[in-house]
Amino acid sequence: MKEINILLILILLFLGFFFMPITNNLFQESLFSAVSLLHDYARKHVLTCLVPAMFIAGAISIFVKKDVVLKYLGCDSNKILSYTIASVSGSILAVCSCTILPLFASIRKRGAGLGPAITFLFSGPAINIAAIFLTFSVLGFSIGLARVVSAIGLSIIVGLSMALIFRERSEGGKLYLEESSEIDVSSRIIIPFFFSLVMVLVVNGLSIELPLKYVTMGILTLVVALIAIFIFSKETSKSWLTETWHFSKMLIPLLFIGVFIAGFIMPLIPQHLIEQIVGKNNLLGNLIASLFGAFMYFSTLTEIPILQALIAKGMAKGPALALLLAGPSLSLPNMLVIRKVLGSKRTIVYVMLVILYSTMAGLMFGNI
Repeated sequence: MKEINILLILILLFLGFFFMPITNNLFQESLFSAVSLLHDYARKHVLTCLVPAMFIAGAISIFVKKDVVLKYLGCDSNKILSYTIASVSGSILAVCSCTILPLFASIRKRGAGLGPAITFLFSGPAINIAAIFLTFSVLGFSIGLARVVSAIGLSIIVGLSMALIFRERSEGGKLYLEESSEIDVSSRIIIPFFFSLVMVLVVNGLSIELPLKYVTMGILTLVVALIAIFIFSKETSKSWLTETWHFSKMLIPLLFIGVFIAGFIMPLIPQHLIEQIVGKNNLLGNLIASLFGAFMYFSTLTEIPILQALIAKGMAKGPALALLLAGPSLSLPNMLVIRKVLGSKRTIVYVMLVILYSTMAGLMFGNI
């Protein structure tokens, strides 16, 4: 059966390249858009966002005790406490829908319940401090406040909905990864280690001069490296790097494929038609805005200038909020990785819930 699948893939590849409309202008534009977006993602986000997130995910998998995760985010934890923590814990991180994924996968692996983990996955990219401040300053107070309230509220509602639909009797889930063992390290060492790791992402999201930003990130990276080399045991550092590699090889290829596909289909979307549809605060306008946000890829903070341009062209405030909610939390690359972590059925339901609730929130906000 495996050999037949390989043969079919080879045949499809041959047919795809054979009939590829290489001279078509729209195809060339789409291909350039795909390569351009992937180039931009590689230059601006891989080293400063994605790689630090992978190392943080590996550290969570190794150093964070499973009973701590179960206490605050597990299936049997206090629901009010667990969902509150999950809904706001991503606020200090300047992460996009892709960078949040290794962190989501790592807490899921350590035993976080489906509901709180989904809440963290949805809210993290939507409520990071930098994005919130920029929303208030660029788009105005009403949309900024609506984004904060809706993102936190919807993240909890989506998480609760997933937990109710897919009831779990045990913690976490199969992540297609080897089970990692906990490693005991003194809190005097692990606190500055984790602080330095997380601050790399935080500093990257700050609006400061680039030389200061890169020097600060370099110092923080040096602190992490010195701790790993001179304080951790050889076995501890090896285990951390091994877990980081597990997450990297599972997530990064899918992210690159997803970013390429998202870039390819962007020129195929009739921009003028979208602008006409989202100019009205009706069900169709909010649904189109949610769908557009869900399947496109927005890197950290880029959804705001894009939305500013759409509003200037007549986009209504309801669809604007719908896009602000669905856009940062979902993307095509994001969906591919979530499927790897949660499976096809849960991923489809999650995507549908995000689109549905974002549409409803936009519709309600537009009628206020």
